[in-house]
Amino acid sequence: MKHYFKYFLITLAITSIAHLGYAAHLPADSARKMPLTLKEVWERAEANSKAIQIRDLSIKSSDEGIKDAKADRLPEIDIDGEYARVTNMPVYENGLFNVPEQFPVLHTYYKAEGSAYFNLYNGNKTNLEIDARRSENKIAGEQRKLTVSEIKLRAAAYYLDMQRSQIFKDLLLKDIAAQEKQLLQIQTLQKNGVVLKSDVLRAELKLSKQKLSLVTLDNDLAIANQKLNILIGLPDDQRVDPVQPVNLDSISTKTYADYLTDAGSNAYQIKISEQETELRGLQLKNIKANVSPKVGLFAEYSYNYPQILFYPYSGNLYGLGFYGIKASFAISSFYHNSHKTKIAKLNYESQEIEHAETQDNIRQQVNEAYLRFKEALNRVDVSKTNIKQATENRRIVNNTYFNQTSLITDLLDADTQLLQTRFDLAAAQIAAQLQYYQLQNITGKL
Repeated sequence: MKHYFKYFLITLAITSIAHLGYAAHLPADSARKMPLTLKEVWERAEANSKAIQIRDLSIKSSDEGIKDAKADRLPEIDIDGEYARVTNMPVYENGLFNVPEQFPVLHTYYKAEGSAYFNLYNGNKTNLEIDARRSENKIAGEQRKLTVSEIKLRAAAYYLDMQRSQIFKDLLLKDIAAQEKQLLQIQTLQKNGVVLKSDVLRAELKLSKQKLSLVTLDNDLAIANQKLNILIGLPDDQRVDPVQPVNLDSISTKTYADYLTDAGSNAYQIKISEQETELRGLQLKNIKANVSPKVGLFAEYSYNYPQILFYPYSGNLYGLGFYGIKASFAISSFYHNSHKTKIAKLNYESQEIEHAETQDNIRQQVNEAYLRFKEALNRVDVSKTNIKQATENRRIVNNTYFNQTSLITDLLDADTQLLQTRFDLAAAQIAAQLQYYQLQNITGKL
């Protein structure tokens, strides 16, 4: 008994110290609480999430890629200039080992030239490149939507985690208040010699453990709060008050077939996979187009000095221009392009398989999320029934204990079971809400 009492005093001391430490910072934090609904949290998360900002930059980059691909339709225009000093030109009329005669030359040479080329046909490669950049832009857009949905799911998880800890804390505070009143009754019975001192010690030990659990709940609340603050762009020490109540009655449930249909047409992973498959197809067409002629209009004009292009030559500045149609065909592309085409075709076939696998994964995820959601709803109903049973059990045991027909352990167990069933109900409601958001995330509806 002395050893047991010593253990109780140590536990009580630890609890008191922990509460003093917690109380030191509680008023300052409580004064700065910010009430937020889940919708407001989502709005802040979408505006401040770094992951979403990265996706926005990716979309802007792909927009510039489309413009760059379209710019290839414009003509190519070049200018060129050249200036040189010309050396003497010895002429060896009698052989290399005899003295040459010097041929008169002009020692200055320069030219200025401008040219333009406008593509008429290159195997449709320009249009294919534009379509590829557009496909990449669509992928970037769907990836942003997927990131937003995942960020919302994370924010909801942190928000609901805070709600669960707060509900647990409120339930525990009410239970502590009830246990303190019950302890006074047990202490009165002990003074009157009705119960043993051990009954009082056990009731006090349970009360001290519950007070210690408050510290754990406060820490859980602070950890989830910081995670949420980082996600929505608030300072780490800003206390958020999750004021939106958990209301499962407002959730509109569908059948598994409906959720599967939603996922097939709205799931971001499937849309991304579809665009990636389309992109692989465009890349294959682009490589096949390498075995195509190139046809275009061209024009050149230049000023040259001296005139040494046509005979008779002249030591004067002259201008000359050309224009017309240019056509070319790389015969070597037949053997240079064959393996590239095979690689692109294999990549396309591989992407088609990946797309089918993505559809399988989404179907499995929808099924799992749907079953977990229904399980969570069922757990809520069971928890409500358990609370009624635990409440009645606690009433019966409470009467029998104070009538001296049951033990203190029976009373404490009944109290614990009642508190646990209330915890279970709160946890089940939070889990059902989170599973619903998970289902919405998978089906592309969050």
